[in-house]
Amino acid sequence: MAGIQRRGPEADLDDPILVEGFPGLGLVGKLATDHLVNELEMRHYASVDCDGLPKVGVYRGGDRTVRPPVRIYVSEDDDLLALQSDTPISSQAVETVANCVTGWIVSRQVTPVYLSGLPAERDDRPDVYGVATGNAGEALERHDIPAPPEDGVVTGPTGALINRAAQDGHDSFGLVVQSNPQFPDPEAASVLLEDGIAPIADLSVDVRDLLDRAEEIKEKREQFAQQMQQVGQDESSQAQPLRMYQ
Repeated sequence: MAGIQRRGPEADLDDPILVEGFPGLGLVGKLATDHLVNELEMRHYASVDCDGLPKVGVYRGGDRTVRPPVRIYVSEDDDLLALQSDTPISSQAVETVANCVTGWIVSRQVTPVYLSGLPAERDDRPDVYGVATGNAGEALERHDIPAPPEDGVVTGPTGALINRAAQDGHDSFGLVVQSNPQFPDPEAASVLLEDGIAPIADLSVDVRDLLDRAEEIKEKREQFAQQMQQVGQDESSQAQPLRMYQ
């Protein structure tokens, strides 16, 4: 049956945050979420089997275990969930997947944090901006996460998820970080973690490994990032100025 299927024991959570990691510009959301899963040693909690997702099996080097391409992990100690995705979502499936994931989020009373990269040329630390739906904007103010400086739009699966939250009035956060538009951007992902996700989720996250392995990550993920560049706006999660979208 399509939907989100729990694997293993139920999690004991109180007002949990979910960090979303569908791949997109600079792979910032994916890199940030992958780092959380590894750094916090989160356990595989549920498999996402929404209609339209690729029916493929994912395996890792040195590990015989095959897993579905989209999964949810949990850290009960941190009251945290993370959606990890190893595959792009086709444009035809974006709306179906967004509705499926949103239904699960709402039923579990989870507050999601949606992540996207904003193409930008930069020479210093990238900026992170925060947007929100429902009443979540108050938390952005408390954590001094600034609003975007210009009009914009978020596309792809992340944009569809934010659209669903805005349409229904559910609380959600959207974090946008300046990112390299051509290559994987571990630095932008680390800033996303430190300046956005950590304060919202009340986490202490060590990003040194992400930065120390930046060149290795870029090499391993470059082909995936180029693939995300080539797909349409409906498939690649990214933020962009509204004038470029119209």
